[in-house]
Amino acid sequence: MTKESALDEIDKQILTIVQRDARISNVALAQQIHLSPPAAFTRLKRLEERGFIREYCALLDHERVGYDLLAFVHVTLRMHEPDQVAEFRAAIREMPQVLECYFVTGEYDYLLKVVVRNRQDLERFLVDTLTPAPGVGRIHTNIVFSEVKTTTAIAVE
Repeated sequence: MTKESALDEIDKQILTIVQRDARISNVALAQQIHLSPPAAFTRLKRLEERGFIREYCALLDHERVGYDLLAFVHVTLRMHEPDQVAEFRAAIREMPQVLECYFVTGEYDYLLKVVVRNRQDLERFLVDTLTPAPGVGRIHTNIVFSEVKTTTAIAVE
């Protein structure tokens, strides 16, 4: 049985609701899914324990907290030896400017979502932090002009 098939309709409702409002009270959640508060709490805890809910967090508006520049950075490694790949990944995990990092197919090896305060911060990040990272061979950067859609919600159907 897959994780997907293990979800019933109430579980799917819970996942949809907590994606929209992770701070929802147990009573309000119970009302929305038409269960008692103890039953709603039990179901929510079970979804957490089974790994459907990884964590709860506050999503900040990067511009309001002073990070005006969002960029996507494509990275190609010089070599693809296991040790070098592991060192590169470890280095990326330590860079606070990197919000997300994906190992991808295509012309580049990795896609990074990076947030910095301004163009000068981006230059410092690229030249002083990313370029010297283990194994980096080539970097290509795209600066974001505007965000058309940003969400963390996954359609649970």
